[in-house]
Amino acid sequence: MFKSIDYKRFFISFFLISTFVGVTLVNIDTASNLFNSTQAFIANNFGWLIVLCANGFLVFCIWMAISRFGNIRLGGTDAKPEFKFINWIAMLFSAGLGIGVIFYSVAEPVSHLSSSTLFEEGASFNERATLSMNLTFLHWGFHAWAIYGVVGLCFAYFAFNLGRPFRVSSFFLDTGMESTWSRVTVDVFAILATVFGIATSLGLGASQISAGLEYLDIANSLWKPIEGLSPEASPGKFIVIAIITILGLISVVLGLNAGIKRLSQLNMILCACFMIAIFLFGPTGYILDGFVENVGSYVQNFISLSTNVNTYNNSDWQNAWTLFYYCWWFAWSPFVGLFIARISYGRTIKEFILGVVFLPSLIVFIWLSVFGNAAIYQEFMAAGSLANAINENISVSLFIFLEKYPGSTLLMGLSLINILTFFVTSSDSGALVTSMMTSSNQIDSKQNDPAIINRVVWALTLGIIAIILLMGGGLSALQTSVIVTGLPFAMIVFVAARNLYQKLKIDSNRI
Repeated sequence: MFKSIDYKRFFISFFLISTFVGVTLVNIDTASNLFNSTQAFIANNFGWLIVLCANGFLVFCIWMAISRFGNIRLGGTDAKPEFKFINWIAMLFSAGLGIGVIFYSVAEPVSHLSSSTLFEEGASFNERATLSMNLTFLHWGFHAWAIYGVVGLCFAYFAFNLGRPFRVSSFFLDTGMESTWSRVTVDVFAILATVFGIATSLGLGASQISAGLEYLDIANSLWKPIEGLSPEASPGKFIVIAIITILGLISVVLGLNAGIKRLSQLNMILCACFMIAIFLFGPTGYILDGFVENVGSYVQNFISLSTNVNTYNNSDWQNAWTLFYYCWWFAWSPFVGLFIARISYGRTIKEFILGVVFLPSLIVFIWLSVFGNAAIYQEFMAAGSLANAINENISVSLFIFLEKYPGSTLLMGLSLINILTFFVTSSDSGALVTSMMTSSNQIDSKQNDPAIINRVVWALTLGIIAIILLMGGGLSALQTSVIVTGLPFAMIVFVAARNLYQKLKIDSNRI
């Protein structure tokens, strides 16, 4: 059982994680300032490179789908898909975006709508609403999924077709990175980004869920800060993280078929029910009109939106939104890409690109149009009340929005369950991915998964780190540290994509 663990990657990662968390908590203000200044430096000096990389990966995905490489099957010519199409889509969607889409589908369009940076005084409501939805589409659509798609395709091809381990270092074995320690260094970097990303997400998710429960006036005593700890720390948040960790632990032990797949199916069902309720009981005609106009405007302005780096305007908005998102997707690409690769055995590259990049983007556009346009309608009718509430506390924006609906309490409860299941999915898929990267055995076919002990350790570690960070108030600093890893990973993925192309040229000649 323990023989299946790669001790170099496991213990080095564990040591660095423990050290990093400890140092950050002891010097929280210094660490926060350092991370923020580093993020600002990257955004101000390399914003153009981040935008070019995001666009380049989207072009690469499109080209891969329409080229002769599109017919290559992940796993070989005789490989058959492990999961049905609908289950495959449900799992990759749950791992790829999940909770963020629920949280920001209301908050982001309204935040843009009321932004004084984006619009000059006197701008029409139509102009502001159109650009707000276009920017939201830009941040959550094709570019995000293309980043995941390139990394996922690299993982899938190098593991399933070339028989290499599910590790980032597998992308570079033929590029001069032959020494053990150089490969370990790259893999440890990927593990750190994955662990801090998931742990930070768990902590932020606990804050969002607790804000909803407090807003509903449920067990208010649990949400009071613990004296002597960070203002972010409360018994209720610890309980929420513990529940998420336990459910994620159960799911990851059950494995892909019995655990993560079933939970992802539940996520999609709950999301569908939630979206249909907002669509039917909200301004249905307004939402449909908005969807048509949003898609048309987004397509029409796609190139200018995709290449805008705010050269001649205030760069603070760009740093806080577009560059923030792109760096976040880059930093999370090892986690999401590896998970997507693991569930994509037997798919052709063309099918992979369509399923990973374009179909999820379409689902996201529909979701954002329903919630975003309904929120914009509320903002139009209530003359700024929703925007004011979001500026005061973005965590409760969804619940304030739902107050205007019939059966609002029921909808709020459904949204909380949806958020909880998405976070459990993030926890279990994150534990699975991290255990795969610290496993010594070759997980090169659909029959093999990491040892249970490896999965259990990482599932528990993710929850414990989230609780420790909440106690010390280090969530914002750690979130920023994850973003800072985005640009280095963009460079890693660029080289990996080039190496993938070289390997595919050889493979395609055999078809």
